[in-house]
Formats: sequence, C-alpha cells, structure tokens
Amino acid sequence: MKIAIVCGAGGFIGSHLVRRLKRDGYWVRGVDLKRPEFSATAADEFALLDLREPANCAAALRLSGGAPDEVYQLAADMGGMGYIEQAECEIMRNSALVNIHMVSAAAAAGVRRYFFSSSVCVYRDMDPGEPELPESAAYPAMAENEYGWEKLYAERMAMAFGRRYPMAVRIARLQNCYGPEGTWRGGREKAPAALSRKIAMAKDGAEVEIWGDGSAIRSYLYIADMLDGICRLMQSDLEAPTNIGSAEYVTVDELARVIAAVAGKRITFKHVKGPVGVRSRNFSNERIYTLGWRPAYSLARGIALTYPWIEEQVIKAGLA
Repeated sequence: MKIAIVCGAGGFIGSHLVRRLKRDGYWVRGVDLKRPEFSATAADEFALLDLREPANCAAALRLSGGAPDEVYQLAADMGGMGYIEQAECEIMRNSALVNIHMVSAAAAAGVRRYFFSSSVCVYRDMDPGEPELPESAAYPAMAENEYGWEKLYAERMAMAFGRRYPMAVRIARLQNCYGPEGTWRGGREKAPAALSRKIAMAKDGAEVEIWGDGSAIRSYLYIADMLDGICRLMQSDLEAPTNIGSAEYVTVDELARVIAAVAGKRITFKHVKGPVGVRSRNFSNERIYTLGWRPAYSLARGIALTYPWIEEQVIKAGLA
C-alpha cells in the first residue's frame, strides 16, 4: 500500500484529492491549518499543522515506517480575484514559507515523488484570439499578479531540489477548478461559485451583478478532471511544469448564462466595477494529452453537478 501526504487537505482540491487517493488504495495523511469545511475528511490521519513553520513540515512527513511514497503540496494562501488583489503581501509571504519549508523537508525525509500545484497565473496577460501558449511561454516571466510570481519561484525551487536529490518532482499549472464543496462565499470563491451563489440568491427575472464588462475569457475545469490530471501527472515521467486545463474557453458573461440555464432562471446582468484579472487565457494542454488525459466534463455538465450543491448551501444559509 502506497503512503501519501496531502498538504492543503482541508481545502477544496486537497480534500477531493484525499478521497481520490483513498479510492486508489493509498494510505493517506491529510495536513492543513483546518479540516475540510463541508464534509468529514477521508484521510486515515489528519494533522492540524501550520506549514509555514519548518518543524511542522518535518512533522507532517514523519512516519514510523520511513518516508512517505508521495507528497502532494497544495497548501497555499489563495482565493478569487478579490482576495488576490487585496492580500498580495499575505499571499507571497505565507505561500512562500510553506513551499520553501515543505520541499526542503521532503528532500531531507527521502520522499520519492513530490507534486507541486502551481497555477496558470504564472503566465502573462493575453489578448483575445492569441494562439495557445505552451508551458515554455512562462518565460520571459511576466506573471499577472503576485500570486503568480510566488508560484513561479516555487516551481523553480521544487525543480532545483529535484535535480539535487533523488526525488521525482512533478509540477502542474492548474487552471480554474470548480465543483461541489468549493468555497462559495466570503471573498475567496472563484467565478463559477460566486456567480452560482448570486444566481441561486436571485429571483427568476432578476438582475445579477458581474465584475467588469463580462468579456474576460477563461477556462474552467471540473474537479474530477483535475484530480485525474494530477494523478496521471504524478505517476508519469513528465519532469517539466505541465498545464492541466480545459480547451473550452468562455467569457464571464457566457459562464453566467450557462449557470442561469442550469438554474432554470431568466437572469439579466449588470456590469459593475470590480477586480477582473487578465483579459484572456489560451493555453496548450498538449503535454498532459501525451498521458492520455482529456477532460470528461464539459462546462455545462460540470455546472449541472455544481450549481445544485451551491443552491443547497444558499438555502441552508437562509440567503435564498
């Protein structure tokens, strides 16, 4: 039985990853500052540890039978555009500390395989209609925000440790991920969850506010597809950073219309001032395709599985 440590196991992707690894037959220890918010953890053990501290990183990896087979480092200070723009200092400090101490602790512990969750925020802003950017286009570096700059540095640090130590390092540049049990309010939620919440709260025929002019272009990947991509990458021989995302790109307005259709509501949109981020995204997924991976969920299918869960949370919170 393989042993895996999932750092950030109290978060959205991390908590789902724990379940996936358990289904695949792993013994799993989850580690985070907090437990999963919406359901009990599936981990065999769950350690509440602040991974900004080096001693806690070492403790997270300490096992009676030796080093864990795999470490998945997803712990980070992050959120949606509103949070990323307001908490630049906290994001850079907290995430850098976690990444510095965790990769060092993993190498010292003799971990065999190490996964780091990076982000497509390492790339520059794009114009609508630009050709796909391959992974190499992250350089010359011009990340869109401080969150992206920290991720780029952490990538290079992980690769440096991979060169010096007998530790296979795998790096995924993740696109926007959504699904049930993701953060849906409070300022850290991503666009699919934020718009789902607003539409769930709205009456049929109501008006919903959208930040910006609605023309920003993004791609959104359903959680099950993201987990499949992460697991395939971890077991592969791909050493370089690898994009994992959907080739289905939509504007923010188009995303909102998909959600409204799933909700069965007639909604009009009011565009208001707010943080938007880059104008457009368009990334090549050819590298991850070489592993036989393809998204199984269209945006409409993924939203059809996500919106009812968010609607339920809105009703439970008395916001409908």
